[in-house]
Amino acid sequence: MADTLQLELVSPERLLLSEPVEMVTVPGTDGYFGVLPKHAPVISTLRPGLIEVYKDGSVTQQYFVAGGFAEVNASGVTVLVDEALPVAEISKSKADERRAAAQEQLDKAATDEDKRKAGLALRIAEEMAAVASRAN
Repeated sequence: MADTLQLELVSPERLLLSEPVEMVTVPGTDGYFGVLPKHAPVISTLRPGLIEVYKDGSVTQQYFVAGGFAEVNASGVTVLVDEALPVAEISKSKADERRAAAQEQLDKAATDEDKRKAGLALRIAEEMAAVASRAN
């Protein structure tokens, strides 16, 4: 049996995943990175993208995340996310609706802070749409 590390995937609503895995890839702010057993300790912010969970040498689970943080330490990796959805639950129509709502929010934004928030919502929606188009 291959070495494993403990993965904890946590959203504000609930613990999504807590299990030993062979590897996990995470969408770090500076790019995707993989975490294997005995990885050096690191903390990274996350950008919108996919978390891929590997067992038995292949991807067994995928989650779209809107952002958050990942902490790698001796006991494994903990990923705290703002929002997470299993990729299987993301439809193209759902992603398109979210993108349209975010674009409308950006179009109506009056202050710099509103524009920043709307821009972030649009980036998340666009990444979700890209994931949906690859998955379906």
